[in-house]
Amino acid sequence: MTERILDASGLRCPMPLLKTKLELSSMSPGEELEVIATDAGSARDIPAFLKLSKHQLVSSTEADGCFRFVIKCGG
Repeated sequence: MTERILDASGLRCPMPLLKTKLELSSMSPGEELEVIATDAGSARDIPAFLKLSKHQLVSSTEADGCFRFVIKCGG
């Protein structure tokens, strides 16, 4: 169960990624964040950022142009 949901629908690159970073910085390790985005760049940008961070991508799905990411906040 995700603790927080960030709806970045309608926002253009790089705003979904920036808002994701900001939200994660205010979370505690182990908490989960679900990010919802409609910008196709998010499908590339968010996973790329997470690979370079302490956070973990739990799941990533796409349906009808809507991208959903579940992220576990790292320590």
